[in-house]
Amino acid sequence: MRKSSSKIRQEIERLHDQLKAAETKEAERIGRIAVKAGLSDIEIDETKLADLFAEIAGRFQSGSEKRRQAAPKPPRPPESDA
Repeated sequence: MRKSSSKIRQEIERLHDQLKAAETKEAERIGRIAVKAGLSDIEIDETKLADLFAEIAGRFQSGSEKRRQAAPKPPRPPESDA
């Protein structure tokens, strides 16, 4: 039996909500660990920190997953003309 397009859209929306909740939970977990490790007390560029996290992740990924995945780059603040 074929699903209607509206049913598929509802399922996609439900899955999107589940993904968002899972990502939030994972981010909170990593954030707590980072704070406990003292990362909140150091001054480091977010891009550099994202690169270091990607490097750490690569150490623990196995097989074909070991390829370094690019960490999302945080938006850069606009440069002033001054």
